[in-house]
Amino acid sequence: MTDGGYTGDRFALLSKLLAQRHQWQTFTVIPERWVVERSLSWFEKCRRLWKNGERKLNTSVQVVNLAFLAVFLKKL
Repeated sequence: MTDGGYTGDRFALLSKLLAQRHQWQTFTVIPERWVVERSLSWFEKCRRLWKNGERKLNTSVQVVNLAFLAVFLKKL
């Protein structure tokens, strides 16, 4: 795994733990993540959301709401 320059008890323990690390972690797909990624990809098509040129925060929020509404109306 390593060359002779890496020796010692601490390094041996660390390399042993790292070798066993794949047994501790398992990959699971989170269903909500796909919903978020898909929604964000739909919003990338809205050109007005790319550049935030609004003066007030409320106007920006309403533009995002309109984008949500437009996307979901297309999906109906």
